[in-house]
Amino acid sequence: MKKLTKNKLIKNYISFLLPLFLLEILFRLMSEMPIFDWAVFRIFLSCNILAMFICCLTCFLNELVGKIISCAVLLLATIYTILQAGFMNFLGVYISIGTSSQLGAVKEYIADYFASFDAVFWLMLLPFVFYVVYKFFLEQKLFEEYYKEETSIFMKRTNRRSAFLALIVIGILYVFYYQTLSIPFMQNELQLESTKSLFKKPENPNISVNQFGTSVFGILDVKTTLFASHTDEFIDFSQEEQPTEVTDYSRVIDDTKWVELNNETTNKNHKTLNSYFMNRTITDKNEYTGKFAGKNLIVIMMESVGEIFINPEYYPTFYKMYTEGYGFTNNYSPRNSCATGNNEMSGMVSLFSIYRTCTANTYKDNIYPESIFGIFNKAGYQTSSYHNYDETYYFRSTIHKNMGSGAFYGVKDLKIPYTWEYKEWPSDILLMERSMEHIDTTKPFMAWMTSVTSHQPYYVSSEYGDKYLDLFKDTGYSLATKRYMSKLKELDLALARLLELLTEKGILDDTVIVLFGDHYPYGLHDEDIETVLPNALERNNIEKTPFVIYNSGMEGKSFNQYTSYLNIVPTLANLFDLDYDPRLYIGEDILADSYVNSYKNRVLFADGSWENEKAYYNATTGKINYFGEETYSNEEIVKYNKEISNMIKMSNLAITSNYFKYLSDGLSKYNNTNHVE
Repeated sequence: MKKLTKNKLIKNYISFLLPLFLLEILFRLMSEMPIFDWAVFRIFLSCNILAMFICCLTCFLNELVGKIISCAVLLLATIYTILQAGFMNFLGVYISIGTSSQLGAVKEYIADYFASFDAVFWLMLLPFVFYVVYKFFLEQKLFEEYYKEETSIFMKRTNRRSAFLALIVIGILYVFYYQTLSIPFMQNELQLESTKSLFKKPENPNISVNQFGTSVFGILDVKTTLFASHTDEFIDFSQEEQPTEVTDYSRVIDDTKWVELNNETTNKNHKTLNSYFMNRTITDKNEYTGKFAGKNLIVIMMESVGEIFINPEYYPTFYKMYTEGYGFTNNYSPRNSCATGNNEMSGMVSLFSIYRTCTANTYKDNIYPESIFGIFNKAGYQTSSYHNYDETYYFRSTIHKNMGSGAFYGVKDLKIPYTWEYKEWPSDILLMERSMEHIDTTKPFMAWMTSVTSHQPYYVSSEYGDKYLDLFKDTGYSLATKRYMSKLKELDLALARLLELLTEKGILDDTVIVLFGDHYPYGLHDEDIETVLPNALERNNIEKTPFVIYNSGMEGKSFNQYTSYLNIVPTLANLFDLDYDPRLYIGEDILADSYVNSYKNRVLFADGSWENEKAYYNATTGKINYFGEETYSNEEIVKYNKEISNMIKMSNLAITSNYFKYLSDGLSKYNNTNHVE
């Protein structure tokens, strides 16, 4: 033991390993991840490799310089880990280099971020503090004899030999570590993605952080960003054709041109996607098909609207639409990276956005002919979109145009007064009034509106946060909650104004209005939300948002199927009886019997987790929690997870390869070709 303490590398290795591993354990405890599983063993191995590598780098340096470098590395790891915990708590996602495009915007709500910060997260600073105290105040006293001999030629030779041996040990440990990625007994068969595939490409940060820890995830994130790889292996999703009975509800689609295009396609990614989409199920028509055929459509994505909005006393207009239209009681708007922009995109094209990046911005030049704009354009509608803010956050003037919107109007185009001061947001009443001025109501139209008044912050004074405070003075809610609800009042009045305008133009009965929230108000503390919604923190209830399909002439009905923004386009396409291919959407028509009465009746979260009336599967931990006595077999769970994994992968590949532009251009070429018989 005495000889070991004289070895600089071993001494530094042990002292660095302990705080690094303790940091990971504290993070898991605060993130409610298990600490007694094989992932923790894998993380312990990685901490050993990292500690030994850092100590090899510093063992030949001056003692003080080595201490400073090792402290700096541990501080960086600590700050990164604390930030990860904070972002998961605030935004529901782990940060990634892929989301760096939003840093300029994020700085605006940094106060809200730290206001939501759980004080317990600061305990993760303790390993670093102890390490600094040890290195600068205790180490020399504990190993005084070593310091006297440090400069001797013998000690320098010992350090060189130790460093050489350490490099060999690092190699051995890495080989062992790599084996843990695939050794059967160290794997969770219910995990959505294999550990080995995530190590190569950590596309799912939640599972990656759970399996590798924050330090290794950070390294893998950098590696993947610098050396991006794309799928280049053809995967055949084709299945044996099953005989089906053709009925009046059958939706028959001729794939002749698609097959011809695929036969001439050489791009392996496109062939993979052709195989995947062509072999998905063509959903039948149903009793709701064409219910709104020929009517106008207005879709409103409501900023930060959770179920607090479902309140007849404070928000009578919305409540009227929710109860007199189709109201969905189990709708969710799961958060992900850049939730507003990505969820808006998913609502328009029914694809999973890419979890590690601000997909809408990163791939703003992509073309989506099958988007909600595209299928209404095809049906002869005039399409347009509106937002009462500028492009500080998302490049909507480009994104919406490439989605197929005939015209996009931002806050300047609408001539709505606004300020760049973060706490102040424009009025949604003006959004409705100015938008309707640009719509030619003498022709069938489809319009998309994205509201903004109810945006955070709620913990500071603002025009609309204070405007209706008196309405809530006797509620006993926190001031921040009242400010949020005050902002919602402006939105409710905006909906009332929209109904007035449609009535004045004589087209209220001929217009369908769809309302959904982009995400719940995560700018409010959970406990503030819970005072209004007592069951908000149970299960995933906090992620619930209202979803309404309203027309003044319809009979109100409540639906309890599980759904999300992924299902908006295919559901509306069927309700309006448009010419569309349901296979091109990851979402489903949620009014179809094939959805309501099957395992597909579930909500899918951004990380691949899912929930239905029976259970919640947590993709991060790979565990399932049942709500009653009915359970699934492991085989069923594996089957469901494989399907969901493919949905996410194929969505992501379609986006990164601009697949739908290829498909549209290719099919147009064949449609315009005159074949000689």
